[in-house]
Amino acid sequence: MLRQLRPALVSVFVMVVLCGFIFPGAVTALAQVLFPRQAGGSLIAPGGKVVGSELIGQAFSAPGYFHPRPSAAGGGYDPNASGGTNLGPTSDKLINGIHKKLPDGKDDPGNYDGIRDLAAAYRSENGLALGTPIPADAVTRSASGLDPEISPANANLQLARVAKTRGLAEDVVRRLVMQNTRGRQYGILGEPGVNVLKLNLALDAAAPASRGRPVRKRSTIDRAATPNCPR
Repeated sequence: MLRQLRPALVSVFVMVVLCGFIFPGAVTALAQVLFPRQAGGSLIAPGGKVVGSELIGQAFSAPGYFHPRPSAAGGGYDPNASGGTNLGPTSDKLINGIHKKLPDGKDDPGNYDGIRDLAAAYRSENGLALGTPIPADAVTRSASGLDPEISPANANLQLARVAKTRGLAEDVVRRLVMQNTRGRQYGILGEPGVNVLKLNLALDAAAPASRGRPVRKRSTIDRAATPNCPR
């Protein structure tokens, strides 16, 4: 029995060391050397202060900023609770939402804004006429809930609101949108996308922040990078 156990135990030990330590250690070391920025989380740090990552969206709601797509991750863009709605395309909850009142007259915590609700709110905040076509990403939550990008069509519909609030010409804001738009990968894969955080930072650089201070929830990245700031 010992002759049979010995090679089995040695094999387990070797595989644990090889696959659990040597291989991931080598990959991590190579990544830090070859792709240091990506391996570090693709962090955005204007002025040396980390404000987020290119890969994780954040919630902006002030009128002077471009807004991301809706999120179902926790309370919205929570990197510790990544996930989608898991609702099917024919779900009444997905389309019409849930709007109930508790016996005391307060809103039910389980209430949920459906696509119709999100579309009405989107048209209202952007001054769009009733029935104006809206991009799908403006009223649907992504599978991860952390999508950092919106479609160019979504950004273009928000452009007038942002320009007016910031006191900037629409051409100036449009140029910033184009500068922060990513094309298709290799020219053929996926769709173009506009990074919301990078675009909003560019807006702050182009116009005083007082014209539209952000209303966003501090992400895990923010708190980890600035531990001495109030939470």
